[in-house]
Amino acid sequence: MDEDPTPHAGPIAAAPLAGFTVAVTAARRADDLIALLRRRGAAVVHAPALRIVPLADDGELMAATKELIDSPPDAVVATTAIGFRGWIEAADGWGIGEGLLDRLRSAELLARGPKVKGAVRAAGLVEDWSPGSESLAEVLDRLLESGVAGRRIALQLHGEPLPGFVEALRAAGAEVVPVPVYRWMAPQDLAPLDRLLDAVAVGAVDAVSFTSAPAAASLLSRAAERGLREAVLDALRGPVLSACVGPVTALPLQAEGVATVQPERFRLGPLVQLLCRELPARARVLPVAGHRLEFRGHAVILDDTLRPVPPAGMALLEALARRPGWVVSRAELLRALPGAGRDEHAVETAMARLRAALGAPGLIRTVVKRGYRLSLDAGECGGADDQWAEVR
Repeated sequence: MDEDPTPHAGPIAAAPLAGFTVAVTAARRADDLIALLRRRGAAVVHAPALRIVPLADDGELMAATKELIDSPPDAVVATTAIGFRGWIEAADGWGIGEGLLDRLRSAELLARGPKVKGAVRAAGLVEDWSPGSESLAEVLDRLLESGVAGRRIALQLHGEPLPGFVEALRAAGAEVVPVPVYRWMAPQDLAPLDRLLDAVAVGAVDAVSFTSAPAAASLLSRAAERGLREAVLDALRGPVLSACVGPVTALPLQAEGVATVQPERFRLGPLVQLLCRELPARARVLPVAGHRLEFRGHAVILDDTLRPVPPAGMALLEALARRPGWVVSRAELLRALPGAGRDEHAVETAMARLRAALGAPGLIRTVVKRGYRLSLDAGECGGADDQWAEVR
């Protein structure tokens, strides 16, 4: 799991994701997504949930291609740019590229979205129709409305079977020829994904981004293999935001009761813009000692300044914020510290480092023989125990 270094303190006006940690599960175009997130201030952990395996040497792809050349299709559905290009390149490598292109020219060619249109035209072809939404559901509606009974339809798969799509066409009387250009498989190195699952299970990331349904399914499958399925699902249903590039990508998560967010336009840029809105909107803000204190994952924003906080300090701060203005005992704070054991001195040490990280006096008060509390502004405490003497 590749991870950003801890961010430096400073103004955050141009960094809407400053202080947040976002996980990237993509294998393809991950660098583009990571760059967009970091440009907006996010700390990024990259843990590919799958890998793409081309089938250029696969007998199944060759057999499907030869079958289409021998028995021409009436319609061809191209679902992904990388898949369509890979199909043409594989056919060229086998010496049957021109035969395939001839068959594609004579068929009704449907391209799912602008990227696929670009790949189609790069091959010297012209699509007959393409949806503006990049939705396979819209492609299916188009086919069914035009009538598919008795028609032979080739479907370029995009790494996983499309049972609902295929079944609907077959139920309407079509003959469907699947064309498996590449497959999704588990990553060769599972260590980054395992570290990400551990982080998700304890809420150590603020959001997980998904750019394909297979990636979401692979993450959940690996969590089940490691006995973390319920912990990961609980986190994704709660504090960890699941951000998907589109509704199809979200389906494996939604099937498990995970609420997801997705942009109206199914692109990486809008996905990042959505995170820039959603994560700050979920952040908790408290008025403390005359300051505005905003909680952002591995950091806080004090007024308009980002202040990174070490993990132990953030654990203490979150425990205090759960009961803002009220005294929280050292024993309770000790339980909030990860791996602190039974030595209450660990609380004092972590508290000293937390105060230093915050850099503003008076935010956290020590209450004699009681514990600590956030100095919530007057009128915000809701009856906090102000009668206890404070030493600082």
